[in-house]
Amino acid sequence: MILEKTKTALEALFPEAEPVEPKADIVADTPEKAVEEAAREKEMGPRKNGVITRDYRVHGYHLDAQVDPDQLVEAVGIIDSLDFFIESITGVDWIKENQLEIIYDFSRYDFDLCRVVIRTRIPRENPVVPTITSIYAGANWHERETHDFFGIKFDGHPHLIPLLLPEDADFHPLLKDFKA
Repeated sequence: MILEKTKTALEALFPEAEPVEPKADIVADTPEKAVEEAAREKEMGPRKNGVITRDYRVHGYHLDAQVDPDQLVEAVGIIDSLDFFIESITGVDWIKENQLEIIYDFSRYDFDLCRVVIRTRIPRENPVVPTITSIYAGANWHERETHDFFGIKFDGHPHLIPLLLPEDADFHPLLKDFKA
């Protein structure tokens, strides 16, 4: 099954790590409980790097891998080798932790449903991660959009110019300290 194969492949990135237990992987039987669980997990703060199996009904994905920025390209290469496609890239501004998080969503075209999230965190004062456009050419526009809204620089991107904002925009409207 692709879920176990993918999890095993991603766990190879963390050969000496303790297994990562989800902070709140309790299956909520109502949407309200799911929201409560998500809020409780958010309050607990950043987790350590590793791979977590998630309840698809709660989170909308099956595997959640958090990696260091220098592991990102290798993690994405693993996902590509297992025939996933990229759905989206976005950012989260963790202003209290002075970090930005980049989240990559992957899925499959076949009927073996498996959605994977790969995330990494970088300091807000140096928001640089390697591009994954050499692996997924379709990441090009996603990275440009994420750069527009969060100011995250994708090192090695072939053409990191604004996608949705004006070319002379010198602001990133989804940063929490942005003032219009």
